[in-house]
Amino acid sequence: MSLLFPLSLACASLPSHAAAVPVKDPNASGELIFDYEIHPPGTYTLQKIQHAASGQVLDTEGRVRALADSFGSGKVTLLSFIYSSCADPNGCPYAYTVFHLIKSRMEREQPQLTGKTRLVSLSFDPERDTPEVLKLYAGANANAAKGIQWDFLTTASLRELIPILDAYRQDVYFDLDPKTGQPLGTMSHVLKVFLIDRAGDVREIYTASYLNPDVVYNDILTLLLEDGAALK
Repeated sequence: MSLLFPLSLACASLPSHAAAVPVKDPNASGELIFDYEIHPPGTYTLQKIQHAASGQVLDTEGRVRALADSFGSGKVTLLSFIYSSCADPNGCPYAYTVFHLIKSRMEREQPQLTGKTRLVSLSFDPERDTPEVLKLYAGANANAAKGIQWDFLTTASLRELIPILDAYRQDVYFDLDPKTGQPLGTMSHVLKVFLIDRAGDVREIYTASYLNPDVVYNDILTLLLEDGAALK
């Protein structure tokens, strides 16, 4: 049995429009069933939770930049913390799928708003998730020439990463061998996705149980409507 070493501490967040807790598929397939009403965009308000923290990161070309550059350009941003070797279907792979669905749907249904929306996936495994590895992980989704920009970022080391995790209260654990105390090469974490408005304020925090693509899509549109965007 492995030991867990925490990098940071977590806090959970319930979507402001969730009427009931989502439940697991009774057939034990693992699929999340969201058992709450989804309100139309613009019919509710998302409160400001905190200002989105920045930090020094690397893009897929290895260029040093500030994390705030991704959400400080007047765009509504979805930010998730991931690592490319995560195998938990309800963890990083699920976040990747949700981001891809949001990107595809926005480009299809609201193409006039794609320049006002951004996706950011930041790795908390800088040792293995080098810019080159993240470029392969991103695939075609890293192509910013068309549609919504999706940034895949990492850090040069844990030294740059830990203050960012602490600021977002994102917990990450290294699995340790109980006999030797050495890292086993695997990690545990609570999936979190942060919705950041155009002013750089966090307006919603989703955990895996509440990361419903339809809710996230409507939340993005709600924030864009606040700034006078016109929907199709």
